[in-house]
Amino acid sequence: MRIIDETVLEDLALGAAVLGTGGGGDPYIGKLMARQAIRDYGPVELYTLDELADDDLVVPTAMMGAPTVMVEKMPNGDDIVNAFLSVGKYIGKPVKATMSIEAGGLNSVVPIYCAARLRVPMVDCDGMGRAFPELQMVTHTIHGISSTPFAMSDERGNTVLMETISNLWTETFARSVTVNMGAMAMIALYAATAAQLREAAIPGTITLAEEIGKVVRRARLEEDEPVETIREAVGGYLIFKGKIGDVERRTEAGFAKGDAFIDGLDEYAGQKLQLSFQNEHLAARIDGEFKVTVPDLLAVLDVDTGEPITTEALRYGFRVAIIAIPCAEKWRSPKGLEIVGPGYFGYETEYVPVEARYSQRRKRML
Repeated sequence: MRIIDETVLEDLALGAAVLGTGGGGDPYIGKLMARQAIRDYGPVELYTLDELADDDLVVPTAMMGAPTVMVEKMPNGDDIVNAFLSVGKYIGKPVKATMSIEAGGLNSVVPIYCAARLRVPMVDCDGMGRAFPELQMVTHTIHGISSTPFAMSDERGNTVLMETISNLWTETFARSVTVNMGAMAMIALYAATAAQLREAAIPGTITLAEEIGKVVRRARLEEDEPVETIREAVGGYLIFKGKIGDVERRTEAGFAKGDAFIDGLDEYAGQKLQLSFQNEHLAARIDGEFKVTVPDLLAVLDVDTGEPITTEALRYGFRVAIIAIPCAEKWRSPKGLEIVGPGYFGYETEYVPVEARYSQRRKRML
């Protein structure tokens, strides 16, 4: 067990933005919430799964909705607490801890707010190893863990509790309710025991986010080349550098959807990259050819600072680097690709692991 205090929180939020692949909500907002809760209620205990008893119950907490909405519509704090308590009350069993359902953006840090305020521990794991746009897109689904009982709450005090026949149906119904709640809601779901999570979850992702954040901060202090430093830290591949020429963005059915078009710079001059997103970056095409797709990660970084850029922050004129990162191995199984592969999102291409394309290119360059 170790402690999440304000210093850890700063690094964690920065690293979470890299793993968030442009989504998961703006980590800055979640960081502010978590920091205030730590100041008011004290630091949060972070446990590994091995430190919990087999039957200890863990309930993840998160934000659901379009990240663009959260720029103007803030949670009030009671909403995520209401959702968490509602699940425990429905199950009728004490909840030992909370956790992040995705290792990216706001949803990596907002559970810290809930943990600090309720004085419960947080667990060092998540259900994605990155961020994905839909509720069923978690490794819990691969292992047959139900998303329900599922609770969602808004800033007005409304709380909805549901039971469904599948995790996909939870996504369908919850998305409609989210729209009615103003395109954003705080949620609690996927209650599971520590024994179940040892098999289903992706361990160590909170620590990983913190370590990435430390690397970025150190690179800035020592004036190292930030993009290359981050690429090395995450074991990723630089696939493009360029200037954003246009962004087409829309909020649709509770999602922030769109494409960014990036004109190549330096060794990529004359090429054009199309980055498609649905809350998170999903696919990168260079000159019309798919180069990276889900479930692998796509991180958009400011060329000069290495600052991760979320989908809602993409703007004309930004000079960016695109890094592709191999996903958690669980997603490369047939069941995993059925849930989060390119075909699910309507892309007519087969999934090719990023290292299969880019490790060979790196060898040729060397």
